[in-house]
Amino acid sequence: MSVNDPAEIRAHLIAAAAAGHALTYSELLEHLGYGFSRPKMRQLCKTLGAVDQDAAARDEPELAVLVVRQSDGLPGQGWWIEGTRAHGYDGPWEGAKATRFIRQLQQRTFDYWADRR
Repeated sequence: MSVNDPAEIRAHLIAAAAAGHALTYSELLEHLGYGFSRPKMRQLCKTLGAVDQDAAARDEPELAVLVVRQSDGLPGQGWWIEGTRAHGYDGPWEGAKATRFIRQLQQRTFDYWADRR
């Protein structure tokens, strides 16, 4: 298992999406056989970008939006930098408005994968 394997990470995220729930960074790293560490999280974040590029090429909803911080249930800064561009979102990255925005994107992904499992 590797944090650098987009196919493996994609499989974990599709399973989470089909089940209708997000994963924390720690949970996803644990599924991959690692404890949480900043270096592993940074590697994971790079791979999440590749997972979403692949999803876009397949005309599927993004999956990286399902990986969230344990503290507030929102994606980390790396997702926001790309996500705000991709979705034209110009609101805050924390708080109620950000939570509503993320929940809508996650629901789109949950709905898509629930119908395919």
